[in-house]
Amino acid sequence: MSMDMTTVGDTGLLDALQHEVALFARRAEQTRLGGVGQVRNSMDRAAYLLLNRLDKEGPMGVKALAASMGIDSSTVTRQVAPLVDTGLVKRTSHPEDGRAVVLQLSPRGKSRLEEVRSSRRQLMDELTQDWQPAEREAFCSLLTRFNTALSARMSPQGMAGAEPAQES
Repeated sequence: MSMDMTTVGDTGLLDALQHEVALFARRAEQTRLGGVGQVRNSMDRAAYLLLNRLDKEGPMGVKALAASMGIDSSTVTRQVAPLVDTGLVKRTSHPEDGRAVVLQLSPRGKSRLEEVRSSRRQLMDELTQDWQPAEREAFCSLLTRFNTALSARMSPQGMAGAEPAQES
């Protein structure tokens, strides 16, 4: 008998999966998976994701940043404000359209992001130190696949066939 999680009668495995995901989400939020040492819990998730996106994709406007992250422009504006205030992100004029504003990672932001990444890498190393390399790769691959499916489900196209989400 295969472990096909789509089998109608196999609610036990799906219940266990949803429970483990809920525990992971709670623990990740409690600790922010911030890393180790003095850097631990020193950057919230929104800031980390915004800085990481600017680092990977380069300078961009608020609308482009919001679109690439799958969130609303007003949310990006609100989340970027403290990053600008603390000097982690710079607002500059668009090189081709001086009226448009471009957000860019500052040198201080780049340094801070690398400090947090390093701390988080160390935490991941500690949490999985007794895992085989193949287990780390499999976990990363499955987690990526899960996040991709969840992201697609939450996109406007994925939501078209889904029931409306209930906010609590």
